[in-house]
Amino acid sequence: MNTLFDKIWDSHIVDRIEDGPQQIYIDRLYCHEVTSPQAFEGLRARGIKCFRPERIFCMPDHNTPTHDQDKPVQDPVSRKQLETLDANVREFGLTYFGMMDPRNGIIHVVGPEQGLSLPGMTIVCGDSHTSTHGAVGAIAFGIGTSEVEMVMASQCILQSKPKSMRIKVEGKLGKGVTAKDLALYIMKQISTSGATGYFVEYAGSAVRSLTMEGRLTLCNLSIEMGARGGFVAPDETTFAYLKGRPYSPKGDDWDKAVEYWKSLRSDDDAVFDKEIVFDAADIKPMITYGTNPGMGVEVSGRVPALESIPEQGRESFCKSLDYMDFHPGDAMIGKKVDYVFLGACTNGRIEDFRAFASIAAGRHKAENVVAWLVPGSWAVMEQIKDEGLDKVLEAAGFEIRQPGCSACLAMNDDKVPAGKYCVSTSNRNFEGRQGQGARTLLASPLTAAAAAVTGCVTDPRDLL
Repeated sequence: MNTLFDKIWDSHIVDRIEDGPQQIYIDRLYCHEVTSPQAFEGLRARGIKCFRPERIFCMPDHNTPTHDQDKPVQDPVSRKQLETLDANVREFGLTYFGMMDPRNGIIHVVGPEQGLSLPGMTIVCGDSHTSTHGAVGAIAFGIGTSEVEMVMASQCILQSKPKSMRIKVEGKLGKGVTAKDLALYIMKQISTSGATGYFVEYAGSAVRSLTMEGRLTLCNLSIEMGARGGFVAPDETTFAYLKGRPYSPKGDDWDKAVEYWKSLRSDDDAVFDKEIVFDAADIKPMITYGTNPGMGVEVSGRVPALESIPEQGRESFCKSLDYMDFHPGDAMIGKKVDYVFLGACTNGRIEDFRAFASIAAGRHKAENVVAWLVPGSWAVMEQIKDEGLDKVLEAAGFEIRQPGCSACLAMNDDKVPAGKYCVSTSNRNFEGRQGQGARTLLASPLTAAAAAVTGCVTDPRDLL
């Protein structure tokens, strides 16, 4: 009667505190430059080393420029953070994928593609989108800086066990509907707080039909629903994706691992604290109109009328529309677009570039649009070149930048100017997220590509 979450969580309990949290063993800690400096400083002040350094992997991503990475970083704040991480990993003897390392990239893209994130693991990082790694069938969640220090010092963490939720999506996804649309649809239905206090298992035929890259996108956005994390039970799709990865088990160890991974599923009679079921046929290509990821509509739809919003949410709804300079009843189709961003730990993988290129091929970037196409890792960059997608995109007037978090958040050079509209494949559309005063419309790579070649919000199904 156990859920998969129960099985993984309970197998990692080291100790229980009566009427308090549980001590959980952590299989993998990822560190980047933003949340790790204080954790390293804490170890230094206590005169201790990392307890199990071989289980800690570090790389810069947030402050990484997406051009001229072989040259000194110009921004002084970014340069300081990058240099600090470099010095810390050397002092503490940790595995480091630094800038220009062929294994470098956004930490939530690199973990799965290197085979570092594996089924049945517990995985943490000082970053909310750590939930991405749940796509391989792991319990993965973001933690705070003091907790990063706790894991470095003990390879354990104190956590209260979340409740369990299962979200099932049954049926077949329609034309032009991606995992990003699926996630935006779920958030529209349950809101950005609808999964607060829960760990979500995604299930159902529509979820099982997703590729690993689609599952990574879906799990990435779990945190935006308020969830502690989200995951998909491992299956043949998972095993095929992980086989042969640099850090995946090899030989007999692979066979033993797969045998164990096949047991990682919720029991048929497992009881969840909450279950929700959606019909895939109801999901269309989505886009956001407001300032949280739950404020989404079908790309062919309209901004909701004020009276359709619950009374307690009307003030924030109006505030969001004021910021976006949108109005109730506005059609989304035809809205002017100034910037398009393809990338982030949400949609910076090879399938996302294939999708974007499928619409860009034979067309040309609109003159009024600035487009940033940023691979999630150097490995993705190599795949883009191997498949000739770079040539297709360059012929359409697009330039591919170097890997990094880029315009997902305003912590590097790729900032959207105030008042400008950006159709973005990233994960958050908060006020100022992409730059002070920037206006973000979250969408899939297909919808982003449609906007990039037309200069306005366009239904990607019309171009497929």
